[in-house]
Amino acid sequence: MDTWFEAGHVAVVTGGSRGLGKEIARELISRGVYTIIDGRDAAALNAAVAELQTGGAVLGIAGDVADKEHAHALIAAARERGRLDLLVNNASTLGAVPLPRIDELSESTFDEIFSVNVFAPIHLMQHALQLMRRGHDPATIVNITSDAGVEPYAGWGGYGASKAALEHVSRVLAAELQDTPVRVLVADPGDMNTQMHRDAIPDADPSDLRDPADSARALLVAVARMKAPFERVRLAGLVNA
Repeated sequence: MDTWFEAGHVAVVTGGSRGLGKEIARELISRGVYTIIDGRDAAALNAAVAELQTGGAVLGIAGDVADKEHAHALIAAARERGRLDLLVNNASTLGAVPLPRIDELSESTFDEIFSVNVFAPIHLMQHALQLMRRGHDPATIVNITSDAGVEPYAGWGGYGASKAALEHVSRVLAAELQDTPVRVLVADPGDMNTQMHRDAIPDADPSDLRDPADSARALLVAVARMKAPFERVRLAGLVNA
């Protein structure tokens, strides 16, 4: 089902110290993929690495994806392995909680949201592509999105706008990469039982939320099944994941 992932492949997963990013890393590592993860909280990242490395090879690099030098370090770690098969732009921020209405959304909060959720992934993709375009084997960029990028949920204007922007950038990038081995996948994981969801909606019933491990498995299935240069997938609706 997911034979695209092979031992010796190399992946970078941002926001890999917890939630969906951590579960994506776990799935990749279990398949023999050398996985590089990051996180802003060094202690949480070290704990995640200690847990994940029992299943295979993982490297943790602490830092903020919005820091250009940190992004360079992530790609440099992949370059040391000689390849980069998968980049997952998973790290993101709500900007402020409780989520502010548009008429209360400050310029500084809006700047922070776009810095982390849009500009950082673009910068990381720019540097990753130098390595990903080298080989003849398929390579994949995954940008994690949200239904907030297409649905008008009150309070989600800043975050939703950032995800809408990331989705459009992804579509344009895929069009520009048509003659290369690099594909672009936009993945909407749905509502998950994660710290970010708890921060955004503290009174949500956890039993109504998807386990991020299920979304991680579905994501790998979606990558393995890709046939077009660009695809968008709702992970919660993916069958046989």
